[in-house]
Amino acid sequence: MRTGLALKTQEKYQPMKGPKLAYIKQSLYKQLEEKEASIAVVGLGYVGLPLALHMASKFRVNGFDVNSKKIVQLLQHNDPCEELTSKDFDDKDITFSFDQNTLADAKLYIVAVPTPIDKHKRPNLNPLKTATAMVAKYLKKGDCVVFESTVYPGCTEEICVPVLERISRLKFNKDFTVGYSPERINPGDKTHTFTQIKKVVSGSTPEALRLISKVYGAIVTAGVHEASCLKVAEASKVVENIQRDVNIGLMNELATLFSAMDIPIKDVLESAGTKWNFQNYFPGLVGGHCIGVDPYYLIERAYHFNCKPAIMEQVRKTNESMVEHIVKKITARTRLMLGNEPKRVLIKGITFKEDVNDIRNSKVADIVASLIDKGFEVVVEDPYAKPEEVMYEYGFTLTPDNEIDNTFNVIVMAVNHSVYKNIETLEPQLAPGGIVFDIRGTFRHLATCHTYVTL
Repeated sequence: MRTGLALKTQEKYQPMKGPKLAYIKQSLYKQLEEKEASIAVVGLGYVGLPLALHMASKFRVNGFDVNSKKIVQLLQHNDPCEELTSKDFDDKDITFSFDQNTLADAKLYIVAVPTPIDKHKRPNLNPLKTATAMVAKYLKKGDCVVFESTVYPGCTEEICVPVLERISRLKFNKDFTVGYSPERINPGDKTHTFTQIKKVVSGSTPEALRLISKVYGAIVTAGVHEASCLKVAEASKVVENIQRDVNIGLMNELATLFSAMDIPIKDVLESAGTKWNFQNYFPGLVGGHCIGVDPYYLIERAYHFNCKPAIMEQVRKTNESMVEHIVKKITARTRLMLGNEPKRVLIKGITFKEDVNDIRNSKVADIVASLIDKGFEVVVEDPYAKPEEVMYEYGFTLTPDNEIDNTFNVIVMAVNHSVYKNIETLEPQLAPGGIVFDIRGTFRHLATCHTYVTL
């Protein structure tokens, strides 16, 4: 592995010099295949890192990220996201760096930076614009830029391309081309990995599409699907997650209704699921950086075309309201059983989903904040989350499970981490007459001698 470009202690990186006639004589794919040209992956997070490493099994890759601490970890074959092992770095033709100048030698750029929302639930394209501007400084004739960041349909051509043209002073589809290939990384999933998920690809010209399709097709075992245009590929990504958002929203609405009717939603779904064409979705919190974020990109875009996305907006309200619904159920139960006595709550799990360390847009954190506001004493533990990240993002501390020596009136099983499935009893941590609140309805067996509550 070529790692020498990433440390500040070394000499300043100098772009490769020499004749570039090969770029004229043969196709860009051939240049990449023969490693006469390189691929630059901009952004090395949950999406960019596995993409870069898989690309590096066949092509020469420059992995770039602005986070110098992350680069140092990657040079040591440590994935900060804890999704990949050190062996995944072996035999890869890749350079990791936070030096922008390393982007100069690339001919194919792949941008994989986050596209979050702001506090008003509006798309925040600043990371994407910054990354695009950075690439534009090094863009050359014949280059291609592929975007993987989740956006609304039309964003690549309307936002990114003008930035590339303005800074590079090159002409779109004459001097350079672009593509869009939506990321499909599922953190924590060891089955549906990068190479095992069919890749949607698109290009701004037929030539760009052929190039991008061949590059991804050389890596992705499951194959590629060539979308008819950039906007179709962009739309397909947000639709994937909106569909899941809508179905979970329906389950959450049903859970609220059946709770009022004293009907266990899990039993209802188990019965309904006996029909062959019933789709199994379950109620719960909808956080993270995909399902809880992507719909807002299309919602915002819809209003530009004078369309009211009524279903999407209502589903978002329904799923966002689950935090309040859960807090109300906990408050009502504890008031009924304990009156005005001080109430202590232990929350097990803070990440947005099971078996990952990702705390972005964690709805469990919103539950913690709401309970604290209502006067509860709250302790949170999670074997996957990083305490420093939780403190920075949400302002409260994590307590390791082995350091919890008090008992609690309520234990909230908030995340279905695999390690929690090995818990035999909550007796040491649950006070007499305590409550087990199980958000996903998985841990009923832990409440044999206590009150059990679920959605």
